[in-house]
Amino acid sequence: MSADVQAVWQVGIELPPLTLPPVTRLDLIKYAGASGDFNPIHTIDAAAADAELPGVIQHGMLTMAKVGLLFSPYLESGFISLIEVRFAGMVAVGDQLTVSGQVTEIAKRDDETIAHIDVTVRNQRDQVMLAGQVEFRLFAAA
Repeated sequence: MSADVQAVWQVGIELPPLTLPPVTRLDLIKYAGASGDFNPIHTIDAAAADAELPGVIQHGMLTMAKVGLLFSPYLESGFISLIEVRFAGMVAVGDQLTVSGQVTEIAKRDDETIAHIDVTVRNQRDQVMLAGQVEFRLFAAA
């Protein structure tokens, strides 16, 4: 691992936040097809209205998957081994999400080093949509 990558994995370090493009209806349709989750509240306005929602909402699992994008710059140094989250809000079409994370612990387990990162997804109104923790297992230094 290079020195700059090692510097990321220290308690208290905040990963650079990742702001994603606004959610589109096409995103939801594509995800429904890819995941097999065809619950109509995610793609059909009338179904969302029948469920007393203000509009179609993003799949929770898609919101969770977007957490993984925060770690893309670090895949040469390790991998995500666990994501645990709590959904705190509904993501609507047009919402612009920002994923952030802060290293809370570096644990040694056998011959492995595991970074624990608290993660949050917020919308453009700074409302928390998801909160949780990621375990990022670091490759052994060469």
